[in-house]
Amino acid sequence: MLMDGGPPWSNPGGDPHTGLTIWLMRLGIRVLHGRPHHPQTQGKEERFHRTLNAEVVNGNSFRDNPDCQRAFDEWRPRYNHERPHEALGMATPEDRYRSSPRTFPNELPLIEYAPGDQVRKVDVQGFISFKNRSWRISKALRGERVALRPTGADGVFDVHYCAHRIAFIDLREGETEACGLVDNAPRCPQGPQDQQQQQTVPS
Repeated sequence: MLMDGGPPWSNPGGDPHTGLTIWLMRLGIRVLHGRPHHPQTQGKEERFHRTLNAEVVNGNSFRDNPDCQRAFDEWRPRYNHERPHEALGMATPEDRYRSSPRTFPNELPLIEYAPGDQVRKVDVQGFISFKNRSWRISKALRGERVALRPTGADGVFDVHYCAHRIAFIDLREGETEACGLVDNAPRCPQGPQDQQQQQTVPS
């Protein structure tokens, strides 16, 4: 899922993780954030907001939240089932929608890491201890366990939560306590192939 940097998708202060995004990752959903102050990344969503404002919000005065909700409820069928969309070749969203073949689990799956992983528990402040130093991961992960795996670069470890690489630790960075969050910093390059992949990591 690609989302912007506002709540509930990220927390103030540069932390891209929230309780909601952690829950999504537990479900096996990859979470990505667009670049700050770059609404073009979510152009379809921005276009939806423009249409919603033009057709429902602008020029209307709502008595209260239920009155506003009624207006949204009346508009939704027109948007999804009746109104043709140029971006969809003049089809409707209903024409293009396909339900997911994945079933929603009754319980979150257990988190399993590989035998060689170095597993650490995130404390209440969002830190882990590694190599006699504290490293800030995310408060949204407090109480959860993450796995550290060495990379091809000396002193650099990837941090994984479930099946997702969420950060890296660079022991060469002096006394810094901050991990390189994947949304804000690329993987430490290991070679020409990794340098090419680095260009595709969202920033």
